[in-house]
Amino acid sequence: MSHLLVIELPGGEDGDILVAAREEGHRVSLLTADPAHYRRQPALAALLEGCEQVIDAGDFAQAAPLPRLLALHAASRFDAVLCLQDLRIIEAARIARALGLAHLNPATAALCRDKAAVRARLAAAGIAQPPARRVRGPRGLIAAAEALGPPLVIKPIDGFGSQNIFALRDAADLALLRARPEIIAGAPGGYGLGVAARGALLVERMLTGELVGCDTFTAAGRHHLLGVNHKQMFTPPSFAIRSGCFCPNTGQYAAIEAHVCALLDAIGFNHGAAHIELMLTDAGPVLIEINPRLVGARLPRLISAARRRSIHSDLIALHLEGALPRPAVAPRCAATRWLAAPRAG
Repeated sequence: MSHLLVIELPGGEDGDILVAAREEGHRVSLLTADPAHYRRQPALAALLEGCEQVIDAGDFAQAAPLPRLLALHAASRFDAVLCLQDLRIIEAARIARALGLAHLNPATAALCRDKAAVRARLAAAGIAQPPARRVRGPRGLIAAAEALGPPLVIKPIDGFGSQNIFALRDAADLALLRARPEIIAGAPGGYGLGVAARGALLVERMLTGELVGCDTFTAAGRHHLLGVNHKQMFTPPSFAIRSGCFCPNTGQYAAIEAHVCALLDAIGFNHGAAHIELMLTDAGPVLIEINPRLVGARLPRLISAARRRSIHSDLIALHLEGALPRPAVAPRCAATRWLAAPRAG
């Protein structure tokens, strides 16, 4: 029986990693900035009752929880650190390093929390990137939008989960931006769990083609593409994803896998799960963004259904043993569909 240190829960309400750990017979301690947030939710409160301990990290300022974690580690050794939450991936990397446990390295974790910096690193490595600018404030936003020209996508450099993303499709949208830039330039203020947004934005060319999500595991620098989620969008002007179909990788995605591995190598991604979104354009695959953790929004359940085994159990094995997942037995495709009313009311 291993002792897992889980740092926050994805979405603030997804306890699937705790369920998988319990089913595998592992002991779990949860490190969080807000224990009450989870205890207010009946289903999560029940899961927390089964935890070894719930550790209040305060505001995670500097290395605040580290001395306590080192003392706990000495008394009851942690065997793995798992973080499925963007907001604390940097702290998780630093904690894992201090505890001597396999995890994504802190430098790459910090890089991945800055989408503009990732673009710059990939361009320096010779991987073509769409035109993009890092901006701050209404004036910088308008200047970048006018210089690049629509169609554009605007998003926070430290955002995640398809939140606070804006599309400027044409001159009319650009005129609206000129009139009220503060609406976009000021969002978001914070992400919850005590984490404030840094306020900088990335303005970049809107890509056209097929949107796909690529889910990978990496062990000691060796990458494995688990599969590809083929996505469909709602009809414009909506910018939301309507559906997805995850297909396990059985060799049919060689070109995508090669591109994804090149991206991960270029940013120094050495260990853990990643969710990488690409646009398959006429000129080939182009990166949208790299997320240094397991895909969220309950989509791990989609991967588990398609691969006929728990992706959370595989993630735990990756961090405990450095084991890349075994090939899926009799894999199948699995799909999700978001149901939405055709009109308000």
